[in-house]
Amino acid sequence: MAGIGLARALRRLGDQRSIALISADSGDDYSKPLLSTGFAKGLTPNQLAQRSAVQLGDELNAQIVTHTPVSAVDVDNKLILLENGKAFGYNALVLATGAAPLVPFKIAASVASRCFTINNLDDYRRFHSALGHHTARVAIIGAGLVGCEFANDLHAGGHHVSVVAPEVSLLPRLLPAPLGTALGDAFSMAGIDLHLGRKIESIASGHGKDTVLHLNNDEPLSADCVLMATGLTPRIALAEAAGLTVSTSGIQVDRYLRTSHSDIYALGDVACVEGINAMYVQPLQASAKALAATLAGTPTPASFGAWPILVKTPLLPVVAYPPQTTPERWRIEGESGNISALAENKDGRLIGFALTGDCVRRKVELSRAAPALLG
Repeated sequence: MAGIGLARALRRLGDQRSIALISADSGDDYSKPLLSTGFAKGLTPNQLAQRSAVQLGDELNAQIVTHTPVSAVDVDNKLILLENGKAFGYNALVLATGAAPLVPFKIAASVASRCFTINNLDDYRRFHSALGHHTARVAIIGAGLVGCEFANDLHAGGHHVSVVAPEVSLLPRLLPAPLGTALGDAFSMAGIDLHLGRKIESIASGHGKDTVLHLNNDEPLSADCVLMATGLTPRIALAEAAGLTVSTSGIQVDRYLRTSHSDIYALGDVACVEGINAMYVQPLQASAKALAATLAGTPTPASFGAWPILVKTPLLPVVAYPPQTTPERWRIEGESGNISALAENKDGRLIGFALTGDCVRRKVELSRAAPALLG
């Protein structure tokens, strides 16, 4: 989304420079957030793709290089070195390498073909193909944003879903425990099987084609497929090897998205903008628009508003704007799944919020009162 969005923004500004988009995957144009809505809508992977790489290249008057990982960046000679032995020169380079799934344990070879992460359309294709057209038992490891959205979507698509996580409530990074518990209640009432407060001891082959998850309470959980939704980590290896300033939060950039090397920029999930890495659509889109203006000759700093995260869990609507600092208190009001939680600092000022059920209607009101993510 970041790389294509930047190219589109440049073309909208009338910038006619030569553009090359280099991708390790298929290069199709698609909306990544829609990956966790496809099963409920009965959409095939090809239906999620809005344009092929060829169509995208025609639209943008750009060269699209697909299924071609980049092996190194030669900053001294301004070259991109590809794994196929070819090289690209550049005047300006934008690293929009995103974030990779973080799998905190080893997967045995015997079950690797039944364990999946979904971080792009090619991943989704493999997972969709593995499920086939029959009702499947899917075990999801992780109770964060990706895990909860896919749990809701796969359930709506007719599959039997189990969620396993070490935390005791859902969406622990976004919601105070009472709201996470309310979402869990909605999931349980719908028939999603929750195994919270549980860790994975091992994943092994069972009888036939079964995959068995052994939990730390000695309870085995059988599944046809396992979806690992255990977090993301920015893909910084390429930048780090090139000598750019990086941290575990991403490639360090200033408000103009410039890295520690003046001709190289970072954008999207891999970019840490003045200490903030917001892996969500609105900051990405705002960054792409600002960077396009900068590259087109009008230096424009990125700024992020108080943009709440809309979680795609129709079983119980959720909106969250996590505070950037630890709140002094959470003021929680409501019941029966319709709950507002307001994060306040020691002066009683609103610094974040979380909403479930009917209370999501307050998102505009509270967003106006909350501080900007990056003003």
